[in-house]
Amino acid sequence: MIKINLVEIEKPPELNLILGQAHFIKTVEDIYEALVTAVPGIKFGLAFCESSGDCLIRSDGTDPELIKLAEKNAKKIGAGHSFIVFLRECYPINVLNRIKEVPEVCHIFAATANPLKVVIAEEEQGKGILGVIDGEKPRGIETKEHKRERKEFLRRIGYKR
Repeated sequence: MIKINLVEIEKPPELNLILGQAHFIKTVEDIYEALVTAVPGIKFGLAFCESSGDCLIRSDGTDPELIKLAEKNAKKIGAGHSFIVFLRECYPINVLNRIKEVPEVCHIFAATANPLKVVIAEEEQGKGILGVIDGEKPRGIETKEHKRERKEFLRRIGYKR
């Protein structure tokens, strides 16, 4: 029998996160290296749910508060080989491709600052992530004014010229 649950990610609204799945114990070290070489001085916390051997939540990072937050949320999710990274003063766009290049990384479920819920399947052997609910549903179609505002915003924060 499979149970389906929603796990709400706990985080302050200003933090970004990346949720994914990998496949090997060295995931923590390799994601750590990818992050610190992508953005000098990056502030992050990372936790990985090992799904064989000791079955521990492995963690690392550069910010003790974010490491604890990653551990707490990884424990709530509890899905084998899942990982979660919390970022402070950094956007997923700055590091996402570097994480995707880590050989152990199989899948990215979300990269967001939005409120996030993780859809979990649970059965006797363990848990797995089925997907995520990222933010809110659409309220309408973008107008010309919305397009102008979007383009101005991207230029104001330095992502477009």
